[in-house]
Amino acid sequence: MSEGGQQVDLMQLPIPQLNGLKEQLDQEVEMMQGSLQQLKMAQSRFMESSESIGKLNSDNEGKEMLVPLTSSLYVPGKLQDVNNVLIDIGTGYYVEKSLEEAKKYFKRKVDFVTKQMEKVQPVLIEKSKMRQVVTEVMNMKIQAQMAQMQSQQAKS
Repeated sequence: MSEGGQQVDLMQLPIPQLNGLKEQLDQEVEMMQGSLQQLKMAQSRFMESSESIGKLNSDNEGKEMLVPLTSSLYVPGKLQDVNNVLIDIGTGYYVEKSLEEAKKYFKRKVDFVTKQMEKVQPVLIEKSKMRQVVTEVMNMKIQAQMAQMQSQQAKS
């Protein structure tokens, strides 16, 4: 296994060190899975926003709708300007953009998040493989220890 450019022979490590390495890999895999899940959720939200913008057209002007004030509070309103939208760019800031600019914004965001996901996935796969190898080596060493103990008991 190579870690930071250093070769480590897992068969030479004692079981407690292997267990520590496995626990570390477990934590890393769990963290990366959480990060990947958050990226997928962000990607989904940006795609939904882009789709919503795509549904705006002049036929909708003047129609009644519910305007979200918070995630659980909506107030009635009328759609007046179908050519411009307010976009939440994060941390409570909103920017007014034309529909075309908004579509481009969300496309950039989806592309960015997708690239981040593509960076995380191979590392996650590699860490998962490393964890599997460490687990297999641990199991082999434990079985060897048990077999040795049994053979010593049989000799007694």
